[in-house]
Amino acid sequence: MSEFKCGLIAIVGRPNVGKSTLLNRIVGQKVSITSRKAQTTRHRVMGIHTTDEAQFVFVDTPGFQTRYTGTMNRAMNKRVRETLSDTDVVMMLVEAGRLTREDRQVMELLPKDRPLILVVNKIDYAKDRAALMAYLQEVAAAHAFTEIVPVSAKQGSNLEELLKTLQAHLPENLPLFDADDVTDQTERQLAAELIREKVFRLCGEEIPYAVAVTIDKFEEEGNLRRIFATILVDRDSHKPIIIGKGGEKLKAISTQARLDMERAFDSKVYLEVWVKVKGGWADDVRMLRSLGLD
Repeated sequence: MSEFKCGLIAIVGRPNVGKSTLLNRIVGQKVSITSRKAQTTRHRVMGIHTTDEAQFVFVDTPGFQTRYTGTMNRAMNKRVRETLSDTDVVMMLVEAGRLTREDRQVMELLPKDRPLILVVNKIDYAKDRAALMAYLQEVAAAHAFTEIVPVSAKQGSNLEELLKTLQAHLPENLPLFDADDVTDQTERQLAAELIREKVFRLCGEEIPYAVAVTIDKFEEEGNLRRIFATILVDRDSHKPIIIGKGGEKLKAISTQARLDMERAFDSKVYLEVWVKVKGGWADDVRMLRSLGLD
């Protein structure tokens, strides 16, 4: 009888290659937020998938920032480097048909002393099979990867093959989490992230990256969560954008976040959200530390 396997798997890559989408698809529910903005994932988020033979503990990292050098971005890049040094297997995502300068910069960070699995995502967009094969040869030549697995995180294609490949490289270990755990995040942390996701999605390019969410109060009453939250913005001009005409935008943000919370927590949620201006918070080390971003 083979021994049970368990290990930590870092998910790395440039922004917007589908790291969080892949993690959510494997785990089976939303544990890492997604949007088209480059700084969507800011924390190390663990997603857990357990089978009869193995426990996969995925660590979703922020997209490695090469274009922005502010205090928050330096903190996020530090998280990526720490994660790479702490995990058993490293899984790098690239986008099928694209190998950018940012991709190559991430490759330079990859450790040489552990299995490196290259996941080529978005193969559903690669209609030309010959071009895809040529691309796979290009990325294989770009770095010494242990294995290369093409997938579609959005459609769930070839994920069983990916898990089989990862399991082969996991160490023999007892599970780190209970079999029904899907994340290490608390409900309080997930609530803040779900609100921030809706801000990014509903405000589009109008709101820059200097948006954060704090949970001021989180109360449980039987099958009801009462949650009071504040959206922090960097400038006075950002506040009316998030609130919207007649408060409609803030209402939409709150409603969509509440519905996601109810699905995630399997309970009713009462949610109140305010917007507050706090200039320069993204460069304030103490503020970043309080948000878990130091």
